[in-house]
Amino acid sequence: MNHQPDIPSPVALVLGLGNLLLSDEGIGVHVVQHLSQRYDVPEQVQILDGGTLGLGLLPYLQGVTHLLVVDAVDAGQPPGTVVRLEGEEIPSALAHKMSMHQVGLQELLALSQLSGHTPAHIVLIGVQPASLEPGLEPSPLIAAHLSALTDRVAGELRAWGFALEGPRS
Repeated sequence: MNHQPDIPSPVALVLGLGNLLLSDEGIGVHVVQHLSQRYDVPEQVQILDGGTLGLGLLPYLQGVTHLLVVDAVDAGQPPGTVVRLEGEEIPSALAHKMSMHQVGLQELLALSQLSGHTPAHIVLIGVQPASLEPGLEPSPLIAAHLSALTDRVAGELRAWGFALEGPRS
């Protein structure tokens, strides 16, 4: 008999991070909410509003093979600039903190490595904020990019082999 080992199916987690009380700081959360509204996502793709939970997110990484994080990132670029970072590029990009949850993201990735739950594929889609002032909505500049950011996240998932249907208008 030829026994094949059980190879787990790929599972993706789209993790939106940010503080919704500080305008553009909450862009990651806005993007994952928009993704849920615009696309039909297969059951192998989990979408999570991680807010500012930091290390509290560790249990959500168990069984995840592909992690896609969306967050505001100070990349020293003009407001609205989107950066894509992969694997080892991510911790160094978070060296300049905009908020406490980015400390949490660095620690989360380090702890996931120590616990053996590190996803094989990790990508951060970061957006240079225009405003960190108190406010429940993104600044007009960042809000104008919300659909394009959401479509970029969907494209990343499709490139990994996950079948999304959409976008819906």
